[in-house]
Amino acid sequence: MLYTPIQFRNVELKNRWVMSPMCMYSCENGLANDFHFVHYGSRSQGGTGLIMVEATGVEPRGRITNKCMGIWNDEQAEKLEKIVKFVHSNSESKIGIQLAHAGRKGSTWNNIQIPVEEGWETIAPSPIPYHPTERIPQVLTIEDIKAQIQNFKKAAKRAVKAGFDIIEIHGAHGYLVHQFLSPLSNIRTDEYGGSFENRIRFLLEIVDAVNEELNENVALFVRISGTEYAENGWNIEDSVALAKILKDHAVDLVDVSSGGNIHGAKIPVFDGYQVPFSSQVKKEAVVKTGAVGLITQVEQAEDILEKGDADLIFIAREILRNPYIAVQGSFEMGENCFFPHQYLRAKISS
Repeated sequence: MLYTPIQFRNVELKNRWVMSPMCMYSCENGLANDFHFVHYGSRSQGGTGLIMVEATGVEPRGRITNKCMGIWNDEQAEKLEKIVKFVHSNSESKIGIQLAHAGRKGSTWNNIQIPVEEGWETIAPSPIPYHPTERIPQVLTIEDIKAQIQNFKKAAKRAVKAGFDIIEIHGAHGYLVHQFLSPLSNIRTDEYGGSFENRIRFLLEIVDAVNEELNENVALFVRISGTEYAENGWNIEDSVALAKILKDHAVDLVDVSSGGNIHGAKIPVFDGYQVPFSSQVKKEAVVKTGAVGLITQVEQAEDILEKGDADLIFIAREILRNPYIAVQGSFEMGENCFFPHQYLRAKISS
């Protein structure tokens, strides 16, 4: 299963390994640089089917920190295009980008909110900070919400022009989209708050706007938090219901993570701890899903796929430790996987 191709629209991934988007906190003014070129390029040399570029702000306030990546202007997109071209011309990997807005969790460093003078005023659906000691975020007006939807749309247009194969909308981990989804962070009384249908409206309007910029050669993923581990908060049943609707809005895969929206939430962590959420969303919503969360072994990843718990395996810390996990796994399993022709002398088979 791990080395079986899978297709989303016209985008074929050679295998089921995905480098999960991970912030590198290494940009100036949101610009990718030589570090990012080496970082993402080296992972593509390891045979990974899909490389996902880190959470990328659709506007300056959309960043988590002032060192995070952005795609709100053409210069930023041009820097990213250089990375995309290298991946396409020197590997069999596809490459995607995660479009994001941090909302109330922005203007931070090391998970601590920094002063406005060094950062910015944050925004959110409601005047509720992530942590009680933080500044109260500015509440988005209807006009502001529409402007943010356009920010995602413009970012998607730049990403498509840069050559990305997949666009992922970040709707997880307590960032702006998730803040709208959760009744604990969204207490609005207009059409963007209250009922489940109203709270998912912001995400659906982003999805529809982004899809206007896509074609059959660019697929669309959405990352969600399967649960936020809080009483009366967003839960797995909500995620299943949302996934059914996302499928109807031409979303190709739901990338299922968890948590991040409620400070101090108790999260039980163990190997593959988020896989059950992916499994439930996949089976009950009948959608393609990605599993993520302490997946570190080839056998573990294969088992997840064979059980039908996910369609893609997103790995994060493990691919930082071992950029060649995909090709090394293929050696162990006797499967075919891209390996740079420059390195063929090191190719082995178990």
